[in-house]
Amino acid sequence: MLRAGKKLLIRGELRTDDLFGVEEGSRVKFSTGEAFLVLRPTYADLIPHLPRASQVIYPKDTGPLLIWGDVFPGATVIEGGTGAGALTIALLRAVGPLGRVISYELREDFADAARKNVAAFFGDAPNWTVKVRDLYAGFDETGVDRMFLDLAEPGRALAVAAEALRPGAVLVCYVPTAIQLKDTVEAIQARSDFGEIESFETLLRHWQVKGMSVRPHFRMIAHSAFIIVSRKLVAADVSQPQEPFVVADSGESDLDEPLD
Repeated sequence: MLRAGKKLLIRGELRTDDLFGVEEGSRVKFSTGEAFLVLRPTYADLIPHLPRASQVIYPKDTGPLLIWGDVFPGATVIEGGTGAGALTIALLRAVGPLGRVISYELREDFADAARKNVAAFFGDAPNWTVKVRDLYAGFDETGVDRMFLDLAEPGRALAVAAEALRPGAVLVCYVPTAIQLKDTVEAIQARSDFGEIESFETLLRHWQVKGMSVRPHFRMIAHSAFIIVSRKLVAADVSQPQEPFVVADSGESDLDEPLD
């Protein structure tokens, strides 16, 4: 953060006042003569350094969350578990000024940290509401388009999530351990008002390209959490016999010809 009257110390020093008005993408020299680039941070640059008291959702997961969660401009989205506000910022950018984001957070200190981070790194967000309360007790909203649950036990929230989501809505759960993955998926599978379940993780490996040295970096960002995606269905009437239905496998087909 650039603040007037300060100095930047990076292998030398530079007055912050000398950077005000400098065009983004310029090069500036510090007192040692070493040149640095002046660039505003991207979302991916910012999030790993976001002030926080809890773990954030890192950019390698944020992209898949938004895409598999199918967040669109104008959507109404509930976020369960706000943390430092990293996903909140991404959701606000995705829904745009005509959309709404409602965040449920149990801890006031986390909610306060999220408010500060959104204000500092996103800006004014009149279409964002923070509710400090236990979401397991239920949501105020109905007809919601998308929901993201970053909780220890998202399976416990399925009943209240079903009441808040519209038919066809997308529910995304984010859990770090294999046990939580198993418990959450089995809880979704046990309900007739959710279906089309997908579970996956994302792995990110950077590559070094220097002359003839083209190889992956020795360290990579591997497992962080599992992403579980499902769709809200019209609940089946369990008192009536149900016709069996077939769900296409998302993997490779054994058929030589594509299905019509």
